[in-house]
Amino acid sequence: MWYSLGKFILKNRLILLIILIAATSFMGYEASKVKMSYDFAKAIPTDNPKYIDYKNFLQQFGQDGSTMVVGIESDKIFTVDIFNKINELQKNLRKTKGVTGVLSLPNAVNLAKDTIAEKFNAANIFHAPYTQQNILDSDAATFKNLPFYKNLLYNPDKNAYLIAVTLDTAIINSKARVGIIKGIVQPIHQFENQAKMSVHISGLPYIRTVVSDKIAHELNWFLIGSFVLSAITLLLFFRSFSSMLMSLLVVGFGVLWSVGTMVLFGYKITLLTALIPPLIVVIGIPNCIYFLNKYHTSYKETNNKNEALANMIGRMGIVTLFCNIAAAIGFAVFAFTSSDLLKEFGVVSGINIMMLFIISLIFIPTVLSYLPAPKTVHMRYLDNKILTKALLKIETWTFNYKKYVYWITVLLMIISIIGIMKIRNESHVVDDLPQSDIIYKDLVWFEQNFNGVMPLEVIVDTKRKNGLFRNLKTIQKIDEFSRYMAKQPDIAKPLSFVEALKFVRQAFYNGDSTYYDLPNDFDLPFMGNYIKNADAKAKDAATSKSALSDMLKSFMDISKQKARISINMKDVGTIKLPSMLKDYRAKADKIFDTAHYNVTFTGSTVTFLEGSIFIINGLKQSIFWAFILIAVAMLYLFRSVRILFCSLIPNIIPLMITAGVMGWTGITLKPSTVLVFSVALGIAIDVTIRFLVNYKQELPLHKNNVDETLRQTIRHTGISIIYTSLVLVAGFVIFCFSEFGGTKNLGWLTSLTLAVAMLTNLVLLPVLIKTLSKKEKKE
Repeated sequence: MWYSLGKFILKNRLILLIILIAATSFMGYEASKVKMSYDFAKAIPTDNPKYIDYKNFLQQFGQDGSTMVVGIESDKIFTVDIFNKINELQKNLRKTKGVTGVLSLPNAVNLAKDTIAEKFNAANIFHAPYTQQNILDSDAATFKNLPFYKNLLYNPDKNAYLIAVTLDTAIINSKARVGIIKGIVQPIHQFENQAKMSVHISGLPYIRTVVSDKIAHELNWFLIGSFVLSAITLLLFFRSFSSMLMSLLVVGFGVLWSVGTMVLFGYKITLLTALIPPLIVVIGIPNCIYFLNKYHTSYKETNNKNEALANMIGRMGIVTLFCNIAAAIGFAVFAFTSSDLLKEFGVVSGINIMMLFIISLIFIPTVLSYLPAPKTVHMRYLDNKILTKALLKIETWTFNYKKYVYWITVLLMIISIIGIMKIRNESHVVDDLPQSDIIYKDLVWFEQNFNGVMPLEVIVDTKRKNGLFRNLKTIQKIDEFSRYMAKQPDIAKPLSFVEALKFVRQAFYNGDSTYYDLPNDFDLPFMGNYIKNADAKAKDAATSKSALSDMLKSFMDISKQKARISINMKDVGTIKLPSMLKDYRAKADKIFDTAHYNVTFTGSTVTFLEGSIFIINGLKQSIFWAFILIAVAMLYLFRSVRILFCSLIPNIIPLMITAGVMGWTGITLKPSTVLVFSVALGIAIDVTIRFLVNYKQELPLHKNNVDETLRQTIRHTGISIIYTSLVLVAGFVIFCFSEFGGTKNLGWLTSLTLAVAMLTNLVLLPVLIKTLSKKEKKE
């Protein structure tokens, strides 16, 4: 069949080449329309209860992770020069495109009681720019007398001050956010230079934007780097520019098809699917090496180009097909998860790995048929003395040191199992960043001074209209829960409409800070009209965004049935967070009886936790199904349970060794590291297929002599296996140059797995075949 297919391809080479180039050109045109995705909730299925809670929250209260924070630590904040510069900074920030509000010291407001109109008027506390220090000191004293702002805008114990910058929710998940963030950062750096003091920047939109932008730029460079590295490797192996260019065109076509597929399926590039183009390059190059190696080997034996091309397709077609099927399975199983993020990655990668096979099968024989026959220099790598010696040693181990091979394997397994038992399953929002990175350092600063910036939202549903104000009991319960949360070590000051009512009570008693507390039954008859007549108008646009009525509205729904408690917290990670939420839930259930209240914990922090857990579980399931499907494919290919056993063992061991290394080195299980196992399994099994197919083809030629067939298989396939493995390892090693821990771990862990897989397939696999063949003969 494959020889007939080879004749068909060579006979219709021009037509097939034109069709391939035309189709690739179309896919290239489609690829030019690709767009980036900025939606971070895609990891969770839309029917997930946590996702539904979060969507309901967004519909009622708007985006939660929409605030950037700017931090300053200094004991000179309330000096005329520095304060005026801060005032200028907040004005510049307010003018920046995409900014909807700024809360800072210079535009903080106080409530003044109007006894005639029975209402509160919002007025600026500060009156910058200042020329006299004593006036600033007086205003600062008024500000510090307002407990509402304590630990919200400033931490008096550490001289730390905060500026909160609210962004337009429409741009948070759009391409425009990159430019918006840069526009915000520019005046901050100007202030930093003018005031000669360090400024810290953080907040979920800032972290997500900067990190995703860095990763996207990195992956572009990795794509270029993978092409360059592949070119150098191919040139060193084959000493032929034509072979190098032909191979690069194959993977180049594959990249265009992969990106074009995203567009045709209506997908956008995510941080996960952005990995596909570099992976296509890395996976596609072995196809080229397999075909070229067989072509050169056949030509060296026959000295006939056409016969060598026919042998290349006939002998390597089936091998390459099943290699690509195995690799495609390793990726395509992600399509069976419920996560859109994983599903898109699985669909695009699975389809285009198979497309790589079709491209290779058509393009390589066609181009080689037009090129001159290979010269001696192009085939010199077949007689590489170093590799020949290495393969002879492998032969020696296979036939003379079987027991040592088994004992070393068992010892490595024991060490690996101990390491596996040490693995922890943990993720953080910024755990891929090195601790030396400014984003990580700034986040730590906010955690030390304001207990973090990660948003957690608590929704209290009274289950009836106007339930929040029917009596004081509900308000008191919300306050009790807020006080409990404020005492937690990893939680920042909770903010709700209750804090606004405390602010109102202090204002009603002429700013006396001792009255910063909940209104009681005595206060309400006198304060009722003031609260109803809360004046949202302020003396200027800066203060209007902080008026009492706006604050009340943002923390309750229109029907006054649901209240929002907005909390910031530390990036505690996925191990600690579930137990914390469990404790908070227990306290909430104790305060709010479930018969009359429904309390929901949501926000970006909860969805991040749920997303991480879901992705990791999805990846674990994918590895299981990949293993099963690959086993079925191997069983179909070889029609032998014995060979199936021999094929799986050399590929399970590298995965276990890698998992053991993770445990011993303290690398945690998270999406970027779990991905290693499915990817590596799909790629590493290629080497096994290459070896076993050649063994099966050679066995009849050597009259079913297992020993002689193994010797010939090691010699004939060993060189191409080593070359292919080196190319794959080099292709993944390039990811080690990333500044992100997740990408770096993906690079070196996959490289380690593939390097070990090369050794197990060249050393352990022949030993297993020899051992089981002897047992079969005895039986």
